[in-house]
Amino acid sequence: MLVAMSNQEKAPRRARVRAPELLGKGGWINTGGRGLRLADFRGSVVILDFWTFCCINCLHVLDELRELEEKHRDTVVIVGVHSPKFVHEADHQAVLDAVERYEVRHPVLDDPELATWKQYAVRAWPTLVVIDPEGYVVAQHAGEGHAHALETLVSELEAEHAAKGTLRRGEGPYVPPEPAATDLRFPGKALLLPSGNLLVSDSTRHALVELAEDGETVVRRIGDGTRGFRDGPAESARFSEPQGLALLPDGGVAVADAVNHALRRFDPATGEVATLAGTGRQWWQGSATSGPALAVDLSSPWDVAWFADRLWIAMAGVHQLWSYDPGDGTVAAAAGTTNEGLVDGPAAEAWFAQPSGLAAATDDAPGGARLWIADSETSALRYVVQDADGFTVHTAVGTGLFDFGHRDGAAEQALLQHPLGVTVLPDGSVAVSDTYNHALRRYDPATGEVTTLATDVREPSDAVLVGEDIVVVESARHRLTRLRLPEDAVRVEAAAHRTQRPATEVAAGPFRLDVVFSAPAGQKLDERYGPSTRLLVGSTPPELLAEGAGAGTDLSREVVIAGDGPVEGVLHVSAMAASCDDDADIEYPACHVHQQDWGVPVRIVPGGAGRLPLVLAGMDA
Repeated sequence: MLVAMSNQEKAPRRARVRAPELLGKGGWINTGGRGLRLADFRGSVVILDFWTFCCINCLHVLDELRELEEKHRDTVVIVGVHSPKFVHEADHQAVLDAVERYEVRHPVLDDPELATWKQYAVRAWPTLVVIDPEGYVVAQHAGEGHAHALETLVSELEAEHAAKGTLRRGEGPYVPPEPAATDLRFPGKALLLPSGNLLVSDSTRHALVELAEDGETVVRRIGDGTRGFRDGPAESARFSEPQGLALLPDGGVAVADAVNHALRRFDPATGEVATLAGTGRQWWQGSATSGPALAVDLSSPWDVAWFADRLWIAMAGVHQLWSYDPGDGTVAAAAGTTNEGLVDGPAAEAWFAQPSGLAAATDDAPGGARLWIADSETSALRYVVQDADGFTVHTAVGTGLFDFGHRDGAAEQALLQHPLGVTVLPDGSVAVSDTYNHALRRYDPATGEVTTLATDVREPSDAVLVGEDIVVVESARHRLTRLRLPEDAVRVEAAAHRTQRPATEVAAGPFRLDVVFSAPAGQKLDERYGPSTRLLVGSTPPELLAEGAGAGTDLSREVVIAGDGPVEGVLHVSAMAASCDDDADIEYPACHVHQQDWGVPVRIVPGGAGRLPLVLAGMDA
């Protein structure tokens, strides 16, 4: 089987498939209370976006779709199908919050039981499915980086169905929610300024807010509140969903400007905003990983912290930690391989999964200098230490991508659920903003124990020490909440969960993995500088695979599933393909990177499947 195909080598046209109905017990969001069916979209090009709000790649796709959504608003209807990974994401109120938080401006079907996910045979977040105006599925794309292909396909479908008389133009079914009057809207991170005031990233309103010492009174706003990328005075600067904040040695504040893929600097003395690092473009495989800070692309920086004489960056978008050196104005990848998972060891070999919170313990802290990390997708608390051989990554709490919950006790059996923030406490222990458990947790390195400090803090995303109190960013309550650090931890009933997705039944022995990729119309595989594809295969637990784990350039691989090992596990597959515009008259063709990570639950049974096809990008039309 030829798995990677050029535009000229595409498989024969297949029979048209009628799109299954859209089902979801959570109901519809952004429709003014109206329920919708596929028949309501007849005459429009429909793009189904299967997403879950914990997933950074899904958030990238939301941003990729904004321009297409605006350009084709009278012919294209984008429908988000929210398909949860974590237990918290099956809570309808949490989905409502996420739709507002990320400014989703199209209808969203809340599908907590993955009914529509199963109907469309989806295997990964994010997945995009295109349905033509007559109700037939014409394309499926997994992962991000498909905006150019979608634009081309939409234009072709518009022309085809306008000629047939089956295209209907007009306003879509989106109904915006009523705006809310609050000083903060889904705040992200907070910082105690030398003045005693608090600086908060007001993420959904694309601004920073300085609050008085009471944590409530607004002193000033930094940014005009419009999504954008503009330096200048506080009243006219623009951010795009800013998150992490950190004091710099020169008195400035570093800002992780997440959706602008940039680091910004705010000067509390003058109110000026400037750009420290990033180009405004998202980093892709093959881009530079070090160099002059203003010339290197970044990817969804989510938090920042000063550690080991440099500014460390939680680069959530590529599952890495980077660093910024203000002395020479450079950035560089500091830890992580870009592979998603939980692997400890030397910094360059470690794996992370959407690191989203950072906090530095200094040399004089109990336990010494450490950079603590909230590694959100593995529901883990991790840390970096420096020794004579360099930086090393360790895990304090957490086991991997698919196990999570709320359980106190010894670190090796304690569970978190998608934490976003970490705060070093005076005794050297660490407070964890355990976001999806609505809790503030504490890990004590001296005892190796995890306890609960507070519950019913709604989606805490960060916390900051203020005297003897800890001020928690209650993101989903749009406020800061001040708590006295209790002498005794709160007792809670333990709960453990594993991601609930249907397992694929497979047979032990030789097993074939095929990642199907067709270069979009008008493009071809980019092989000017060597192979244009990459495939990385692994498993949890590792002994699930007897042979075949590791990296390669072919999108098809024979592996061996162990017959004497575990009967259940997860196959991890990461694929990347690069394509460029196929036109000899274009001197400098535009190139596009398509990439996706899959975690496929499998169960070994006699007579199970011997092949697993995964669609990175494929056209049915």
